[in-house]
Amino acid sequence: MQKTSQVIKFLVAIMLFSFSALSFAAGKVYNEKEFLDAYSGKSKKIIEDKLGQPNKKQLSVKPSNAGAMLGKNLEDKSSKPVKVEMWYYKNLVKYDKKHTYKETEITFVNDTVMNIGFFNNR
Repeated sequence: MQKTSQVIKFLVAIMLFSFSALSFAAGKVYNEKEFLDAYSGKSKKIIEDKLGQPNKKQLSVKPSNAGAMLGKNLEDKSSKPVKVEMWYYKNLVKYDKKHTYKETEITFVNDTVMNIGFFNNR
């Protein structure tokens, strides 16, 4: 009985340690340069592995009447389709010692980071 109690306490301690380690990694706050150096040009999988799921995702969609609005057809039949997706994270990047940007936007083009933006006005 005493051995079972010790095993349970040990397992609970390991679980608590694991959860605290995971939350620490997920809760990392970067400065602008660290973030840009770490994630510019990286794949979507690397971003998800390091930062976790974003708070919000958006897919860019071309309007069906875009060619008509411009007055000419801009589609090149031989070009490959482009997939543009934006991921949004909250309070991830700091701009001084006390403040973080409210939102960080990572833009993927065909699953590779092409643009990173930091915002306080959203």
